Amino acid sequence: MARDEPALPSPALSRLLDHGADAVQAVRSGRSLTEVLAQVPPEMRPGVQALSFHALRWLGSATELRQRLAPKTPPPRVDALLVTALALLWPGEAAPYAEYTVVDQAVGCARQRAPAAAGFINAVLRRFLREREALVDAVRRTPLGDYNHPLWWIDRVKHDWPTEWQALLLGANQRPPMTLRVNARRGTGAAYVGRLAAQGRAATLLDDPALGGQAVVLAQPCPVLQLPGFAEGEVSVQDAAAQRAARLLIGEQWLKPGARVLDACAAPGGKTAQLLELAELDLLALDSDPLRLVRVQDTLKRLQLRATVQAGDARQPKAWWDGRPFDAILLDAPCTASGIVRRHPDVRWLRRAGDIGALAQVQAELLHALWPLLAPGGRLLYASCSIFKAEGQTQIDAFLQRLGPGAARLRPESPGHLLPSRDNALAAGGGATAPLQDGFFYALIEKT
Repeated sequence: MARDEPALPSPALSRLLDHGADAVQAVRSGRSLTEVLAQVPPEMRPGVQALSFHALRWLGSATELRQRLAPKTPPPRVDALLVTALALLWPGEAAPYAEYTVVDQAVGCARQRAPAAAGFINAVLRRFLREREALVDAVRRTPLGDYNHPLWWIDRVKHDWPTEWQALLLGANQRPPMTLRVNARRGTGAAYVGRLAAQGRAATLLDDPALGGQAVVLAQPCPVLQLPGFAEGEVSVQDAAAQRAARLLIGEQWLKPGARVLDACAAPGGKTAQLLELAELDLLALDSDPLRLVRVQDTLKRLQLRATVQAGDARQPKAWWDGRPFDAILLDAPCTASGIVRRHPDVRWLRRAGDIGALAQVQAELLHALWPLLAPGGRLLYASCSIFKAEGQTQIDAFLQRLGPGAARLRPESPGHLLPSRDNALAAGGGATAPLQDGFFYALIEKT
């Protein structure tokens, strides 16, 4: 689910604001930001993506601001432009544009987008700048304005993580690092850091043993085609937390060459590819969405790797399984994506409280359907990019209880919940300067 996040460019801000406000309005109405960005003209897309990411990270603060500055909600097109401009003016991180530029360009955008509202937007933005200190203080006294997540989400994180909840919510508003996975068939992470340095790009090799010396973090993000060897399959973009999956499943030479492996929810293909980079496997990449499987095939082609790619619902094995048991199964289950909201800031505004229970039910159905396909002595790795316990430890505890004693055991190397926090980075051996990683849950279960 990773997105490359370019820096905010400066030209044509009024046009970027127009498209960015459309994106914010679409997300508020329930549409995915990925879907919306795909419809933006290609030449505008990087700037609109960066601007909309920024606006969605600070949408809670901007919404609280707008309600104080204009208690009567404006029409959706006007409101979306207004909160987008307020998010750019919010002192939450280094301002991407000068204040006068934001006001001037927002008014210029309004003259094209909603001419009758241009004066209104000018007045609201200028009032905010005049009264900023008092308004910011008032907004930060509200949960939505301070944490920039829906109230139900804040309550859920507080319930699941009573000690870490504030750090988790605030950390989710930070820009994520751009982390690379060096193809183990083609080179080492240390050597690739040297190649980047020769190109003038600063990068750090993550020394976490769980990453096998193949994870590299860039000091500054860049378009993927500027990475040396990307087009040739020498490197991919993948967060460090996600890079743990393949090595957990393969273990210390546990899987023999030719082992039969299922990646049950394979799209977009990052974990499928890493499994094949690390071992010679007879791998089936399965996904219920044929369109998303195109991305898996494209990834494998770029990396010069081979797998059987097939569309099918993992909960209905009779429709696609040939009856031969698997030595290992990776179940990267559908989830709320609550652990990766730094990369997908629209997720927090798209999800509803009821989604957790609905997705937990799907996860339980997937575990129930796939477990019989695993050979005795085989291992199933359950993964979810969520920090909600209902999609992690609670889910696996219930699954093991349903299996009963003696049917399975939780492998000791199972990390459990990996939280995007400094403490977690230190515990994982990342060092004091390690960047925050995504939130994940991993449980490695062996069939006895």
